[in-house]
Amino acid sequence: MTARASQPRAFTGRHMLGVMVAFFGVIITVNLTMAAFAWTSWTGLVVKNSYVASQEFNDRAKAGREQAALGWQGELAYEKGELRYRLVSANGAVVAATGVEVALGRPAYEAEDTTVALSPTGDGSFGGDIALADGQWIVRLSAEAGPAQPWLDIRRIHVRDGAMQ
Repeated sequence: MTARASQPRAFTGRHMLGVMVAFFGVIITVNLTMAAFAWTSWTGLVVKNSYVASQEFNDRAKAGREQAALGWQGELAYEKGELRYRLVSANGAVVAATGVEVALGRPAYEAEDTTVALSPTGDGSFGGDIALADGQWIVRLSAEAGPAQPWLDIRRIHVRDGAMQ
């Protein structure tokens, strides 16, 4: 047997091609992954002035804690073009509200945004006729129900075949 002297392998153009494909392949894969995460996780939340919104955050958080301490729950229903809402206290009694206004909008764009004042229906709830197309909606309800600040209830709903899912 003869021992063959091993020589170091030469770095060829094929090796450089492999390094370049691997390098750019990793970069492109990471970019596509990050773009997919951004596309699927964006909430659509947009404010006109982010500085002013940040300055008002603590006041809104305090009002939210005060509202939560009341123990009230809002009941929202949408079916066949009618939106209904009522407030229920912690003990199950209907909270008497003097008015309810609802702002409806899509999460990603403002073209279908609308505001509607709901009318009392007689059973302690408020209702109104409004046609909502299928898809996601952000519902911002504001009820005058006694406390210094209006009762705020913000929800995201999904409408399918004319009913809330």
